[in-house]
Amino acid sequence: MYRVWYSTESFADYIIDHTLLGQRDIIKNKMYESDANNSKNFHTMPDHIRKILYLDAPDLIVEKDNEPIFSIELTTEAGTGHNAFQRFARIAASVENQVPAFYIYPEGVIITRQGANSRWDVINPAVFKALEAVMSIYDIPALLYYFPSDIRQFPNPNAAKSPHFSDKGLHYDCNIAKYTACPDSQSNEMKDMFYALDEVIKTTESKGVHDGRIVLLRNLVIRQRRDFMGNEYSTKANGQVLSSMSPLSATEIVPSDYLLNYLQQYETTEYKIGELLRNRENTIFYKVNAKFRGDPYPGALAAIDYLLCREGKTFEDRKNNLVLVFGDLSVNDTSRTISVSDVNGSSIQSMIADVKNSEKHNLLSRDYSGLRNHEIPRYFMQVRYGSTYSKVKHIRVYSYFADAILFPDGSLWRDA
Repeated sequence: MYRVWYSTESFADYIIDHTLLGQRDIIKNKMYESDANNSKNFHTMPDHIRKILYLDAPDLIVEKDNEPIFSIELTTEAGTGHNAFQRFARIAASVENQVPAFYIYPEGVIITRQGANSRWDVINPAVFKALEAVMSIYDIPALLYYFPSDIRQFPNPNAAKSPHFSDKGLHYDCNIAKYTACPDSQSNEMKDMFYALDEVIKTTESKGVHDGRIVLLRNLVIRQRRDFMGNEYSTKANGQVLSSMSPLSATEIVPSDYLLNYLQQYETTEYKIGELLRNRENTIFYKVNAKFRGDPYPGALAAIDYLLCREGKTFEDRKNNLVLVFGDLSVNDTSRTISVSDVNGSSIQSMIADVKNSEKHNLLSRDYSGLRNHEIPRYFMQVRYGSTYSKVKHIRVYSYFADAILFPDGSLWRDA
């Protein structure tokens, strides 16, 4: 039996009706993303689904006999710069749990601004490299399919000629009532994706969930899409080096002893910085010269990990330290250290405030007599997982991926 967990039921119906799932026994269930945004229901999610939601929630998860077989993320946002990676942590969370991930993203979105010609805001090709890095490490598919659009037929968009101009150039399914906001199911991109999803379903049924996952990257349909993504990167990069693209253009590699010299201010006779940061020769600094906030930076941080740091399946398997900096980073080669200054109101107090605010969802300080009946299973979940799911998304992602987070007025770091 298959179970489809969804954020939007119309998208669940869209996938079911256009794949082999429509010929199988199906149960549909609403997916609750986290304890932070749905404290009344999240604890009812089964443990094998919660494992995929520990960073962020995709739009759809399909499971067979209580084993997830694929997830899908759908967006219609413009994919320029950092924005292409806004949802990357969702893809990473799925693949890190050995669950194939499918990403539907526009190749371009029409942008209109007063006093200027309309133009296509095109996808950042670096996203293809990041997905390839994830696949290479986990041997699990992480495939991108284009949300159908006018971009190839009408490269110079205008209201008179572009047939879907009012929809920012995107092609939505003609059955608007049933498949609200879903991509055109008759487009070649969606047909290719449905075919690939069917390949996952057939492989799962013939070989089982676990053995099927192992062989998916050998599947011809999957391989062809992976090759397509590689070609798309080369074509769209058009000779531009990866390091000049967002978010890598916002990174800087520095010897790790510069970081350790900076963090030395927190050491005392009783405490020394631990081994994890010391054991890597170099450190990648992701420079976010802005006030502390979430999107698009959490997903970009995850992508930088896979592109510049990660060699294995956990953060311990990094060649380089990964440090997030909210503020202006300066490197002093003479003193072999760094400094972080503020020009946009970045402060560690903003992060601490978000962490404190998340704690309002925490039941663990309550007495048993103070728990209402419907809170008891949620309390028990928190006994096991603590505040893992109670923190807001960007706090979860930052604390998961960053080896250290630096602000002008404070720092956080891992010792191990």
